[in-house]
Amino acid sequence: MDTHRLAGFFHEEFFIPELVSKTKEDVLEELVKPLVSNGKVKSKSLILETLKRRETLGSTGIGKGIAVPHCRTSVVSEIHIVAGISDVGIPFDAIDKKDVKIFFLIVAPPQEETNLYLPILGKIVEMVRNARTRRAIRKVNDYASLLKVIQGG
Repeated sequence: MDTHRLAGFFHEEFFIPELVSKTKEDVLEELVKPLVSNGKVKSKSLILETLKRRETLGSTGIGKGIAVPHCRTSVVSEIHIVAGISDVGIPFDAIDKKDVKIFFLIVAPPQEETNLYLPILGKIVEMVRNARTRRAIRKVNDYASLLKVIQGG
């Protein structure tokens, strides 16, 4: 999975440049909201329940101010990514105990023909391991800027 192919899974309506949530539960709901309002999710309560259940297995807060909440669920018919940024940071039980400022929500159907769920997850994690990329994402305030960072520009 290269960065240009990854960029194709991002959409402007699924970018939240200023998250307002203060808690883990609220940010999951805020990240799911654009999927619901755009008709991509069949059941808001079911996807939130699935995401919360996934978090009980271990936080998707991977450290360094990053969280990648993710799940497979029958309430979507294709892979979706919602990106969100918090200037102040949100407590998310991250492995390094630091507040999270950059979120990438990934949801996918139980089976998808492209089999790209894990490659997408892996590419996002690989991308945000780079300190320069994390700093660039935190400075993003519009979708075009986010896309440029994701594409390595």
